[in-house]
Amino acid sequence: MHPYLLHSGHLLLPTFGVLAALGLMAALNLSLRTAIPTGLNPEKLWNAGLATLLSAFVLSRLLLILSNPHSFVRYPILLLMLPSLTATGILLTILAAILYLRLRHLPLLPTLDAWSPCATLAWAFLALGHLAEGSDAGLPPTPPWGLRIPPDPTRLHPVPLYAAIAAVILTLALLRQLPRSQRPGDTFALALAATGAIQFLLTFFRQPYPYLDTLHTLLDPIQWISIGMIGTAGLIYMRPRKLVSHAV
Repeated sequence: MHPYLLHSGHLLLPTFGVLAALGLMAALNLSLRTAIPTGLNPEKLWNAGLATLLSAFVLSRLLLILSNPHSFVRYPILLLMLPSLTATGILLTILAAILYLRLRHLPLLPTLDAWSPCATLAWAFLALGHLAEGSDAGLPPTPPWGLRIPPDPTRLHPVPLYAAIAAVILTLALLRQLPRSQRPGDTFALALAATGAIQFLLTFFRQPYPYLDTLHTLLDPIQWISIGMIGTAGLIYMRPRKLVSHAV
């Protein structure tokens, strides 16, 4: 594992952060290509993606400060360096993105179609970041053949590697599907359903969720989210088709 690309004294350059930044930039640049088959302006879509990323960063840090005001006063730099994208932050980011799309007159479903391959490409980079830092550990495989995550000598399933491979394959499939999509939202529905299915299957290789209650005893939180993604994809795909009348 290589958690740091650079470690010199107090100067740390985490591998996950570098790969995450590369993944986000690759996703933004890919949006310039995916905008064309969806009929969107590439520059507008790129700006919308950048605005969404900035919203996620600012809102997550703002929530972190509001929930830890005393720590922020004492250790502001240290606190702001912590990973802080929570469920509330994601929800606020989604609302901010929808508002931005409305203000810029970008249609929602075509935009989500164009963003789908970009999101899965970014997912591949993030998974590689988790692999490099040794997080998202899996279960011991049978027979033992997986990766060792120091200092534990036990071989474990390389779940982030599985996720990265699946994300790359899904990205290629979505890029192929995008120009063939018959209705706005179909590519996004495919991305949601496939991502949900992949994440659900990956939970069988991950270590179990440590905090159990009545709901989590049945399924892990990621599995519940995956089912929600698949269900949402079904609702989008099964929505009524608009009838187009042709004047004679």
